[in-house]
Amino acid sequence: MRCGNVFADLGLPHPEQEQLRAERTLRIYCTIRQRNLTQTQAGKILGISQPHVSALARNRAGNFPVGRLLDFLTALCQNVEITVRPAHKEQGEMSVVLI
Repeated sequence: MRCGNVFADLGLPHPEQEQLRAERTLRIYCTIRQRNLTQTQAGKILGISQPHVSALARNRAGNFPVGRLLDFLTALCQNVEITVRPAHKEQGEMSVVLI
């Protein structure tokens, strides 16, 4: 049964976190493209090397924790909002809203 999260569909551990990382990585890539930055320019803004920017552009965020990806977004002049509220069931869930 498909659930809308490819990482869950593949049976990978922590699928919500992997989905979050993939979505943040895509947002970073799109922001870099929209600002017409070279990978070298983006690397200077993000404080990482050009090869790491290249890895992000290929959706390879494996080396970067979610917190660091959020730092990248703020460095690229993006606002990041995180909302935590009580769950109405036994266990909470994670969702991401892109605007």
